[in-house]
Parts: sequence; C-alpha cells; structure tokens
Amino acid sequence: MTATPRIEFTEERLDNGLRTIMSVDRLAPIAAVNLWYDVGSKHEVAGKTGLAHLFEHMMFEGSPNAPKGEHPRIIEGAGGVCNASTWLHRTNYFESVPSNHLETILWLEADRMGGLLETLGQETLDNQRDVVREERRLSYDNRPYGTWMERALALVFPAGHPYSHPTIGSMNDLAALSLEDVRDFFRTYYAPNNAVLSIVGDFEPGAAREWVERSFGPIPPNPRIPAPPPLDLPLGFGGAREVVPGRVPVPRVVTGFRAPPDGSLEMDALEIGIAILSEGKASRLHARLVRERQLAQDAVFMQLGFRGVSLAVGWARSSRGSRPRQSRRRRWSARVPRSSGGFWASCRRRTGAPICSPSTPRSSETRSERTSVSPRCSR
Repeated sequence: MTATPRIEFTEERLDNGLRTIMSVDRLAPIAAVNLWYDVGSKHEVAGKTGLAHLFEHMMFEGSPNAPKGEHPRIIEGAGGVCNASTWLHRTNYFESVPSNHLETILWLEADRMGGLLETLGQETLDNQRDVVREERRLSYDNRPYGTWMERALALVFPAGHPYSHPTIGSMNDLAALSLEDVRDFFRTYYAPNNAVLSIVGDFEPGAAREWVERSFGPIPPNPRIPAPPPLDLPLGFGGAREVVPGRVPVPRVVTGFRAPPDGSLEMDALEIGIAILSEGKASRLHARLVRERQLAQDAVFMQLGFRGVSLAVGWARSSRGSRPRQSRRRRWSARVPRSSGGFWASCRRRTGAPICSPSTPRSSETRSERTSVSPRCSR
C-alpha cells in the first residue's frame, strides 16, 4: 500500500496578525507565494455588489513603489507568473518565480497591501470598473445561458443573503460605486490580520521569515474587521420557477437546491450520489437523457460547497434543434418530467427527501426566444 504523502510546514503569526505558512520543497528551484484575504462577495452589502472582484483588478493598478504595470512586469521579467481570483469567501493573489526572486515578490505584495490607498484614485476606479463591466457583458450578459448561475443563486437563496448574488456584481451596483466606497472596502478588509500568506518551494525558512517581517511587519492591523455575516439556512427543496427568454438555439432546464454545508458528512454523501448520477458519460443521468431517450444534448449536475449552506445545481439542454410547434407542446411537456424521473427518484432514494422536478419550458412565438427554469428552495 502506498504511504500517504506527508507535507511538512510551519505556521507563525506576526505581531500585526498576519498568519504565515511555509513549506520547503527542494524538487525544483521555484518558490510560490499565495496571499489569501478573508474577503469575498459574501462580505458585500446590498447596493454594493462586485466590490471584492473589482479589487482583484485594482490590486494590479500600481502601488507606491511599483507604478501601474510594474507588478506583473517585474514578475514576468524574472520568468515567473502571477494572477488572482475571487470567490464567495476569499480573494487571493499568487505568484510563482525562480526562488532567488522570492524576496522581491514578498516586497511587491507588502507594497500593495500597505500602500494601495496612496495610488488609488478616481481614474483608476473608472478604468477598472469599465473593465469589470465589460467582463460581465462577455461572460454573463452576452453569452448564451450566461446568467444561469446568477439567476440560480437568486432563486435558491433569499434576497439579502450573502450567497444570493454572483461575485461579478450587478451593472447598476458597479456604476454606483464611489471612490470612498472602494477606499473604505480596502481599509476594512485588506489588513494583515485578515490575511494568510503561504510560501512553498525551494527557499531558506530563516531568510524568508526575515523578509516577511521586514516587508509586512510595519503594516498596521485593522482591529475593527466586521464579524462574518450569518450564512445558515434551512435545507430543502421548493417550487419557485423562472422562465427566461433568450437568443439561444435550444431550451435549457436548470434546477438547484440548498445543500448541506461544505465539510459535513451529509455533503460528502451528496457528492458521492451526484457523482453516480452525473459524472461522465457512463452516469445514470447522461445515459437516461442523452443516450437512451435522446432528449438532451448534455445533462450535468454538481455541488458547490459553501460555508453554512451549499448549492447543488444542474442543467440539461434540449437535443431539439428548433422550438416545438404548438401541436407538439403536449408531447414536450409530457416528455421532460418523465425523462427526469429516474434522476429525481435516485435523489429521493439517497436523500430521503422529496425533490421538485423542473417545470417545462414554455414555447415562444419567435425562434430567438428560449427558456430556462430554476426551482427555488423552500424558505
């Protein structure tokens, strides 16, 4: 039997609260830095969605000692790579470089953590807000079925819940953000006592500690970081539905429900059940809807593990190349619930709870309009 790999690491805290994790790996002369901030879209308030993701862009727009464009230029010039990502719970910034450039990377990250407000002006905000709004158009609004996740979150989670909106934010909220909104968000969450710094690779721990202390140590903490918002919600399956017209070739049916929190035994069981139902072309869902009945082009179901309460969501696209005519509406209406029966019955057997089947897409007067449906969980 193969032994379980063991990863040795150390964990320390600076006086300002920065949590530092180091793990030495001599396999290659490379060092990776990953700086995680405990802030994501769940920390945003109504009317100011999209702030967490906006900062993923703003952090590359220059800091006191590394003007605009210098951060990636220095890293790429050293033969490294850098990027960032935003999710509901966190925002992270990461780099991989030849290990002899580790000190420079730590200095760059500390420079923007401690000094971004010095360079953050209205021009930068306007520029990056336009970039994010264009990203939303490209990835959500102008993409076929692009708003499905946004609509699923709004249906599954009640209005005002931290998970009820996507990380990209809404167009109206992004347009309404002021420079003071952005500055206040940074002052609140981009503090050393709200971050975790990990360093992994070929480096000397003693030297790395000295560099971290020198670069990050002088940055003051924020003693007034707000408590995390409440996340718990009752689980269950409900019946809220939405029909969404769209310029797409075929209808897509989307369904979702609240699932147990990430890390729970119930979520582990659900993950196994969903894998049996939906993972790969040998799965029951694909076999029933795509191969046997040929009602769908694809059939997907997955779970997204969140803290407090998770999301289980899936979809199926019709295999029909055109909208059924009026004379065929009853046939379509009858086929969709029956084709879904095996899937929902399997879920009932695994969870012991009733699940509402997706409602049938409504036919449209024009070819350009198609529909998708998202049931809402009971509240």
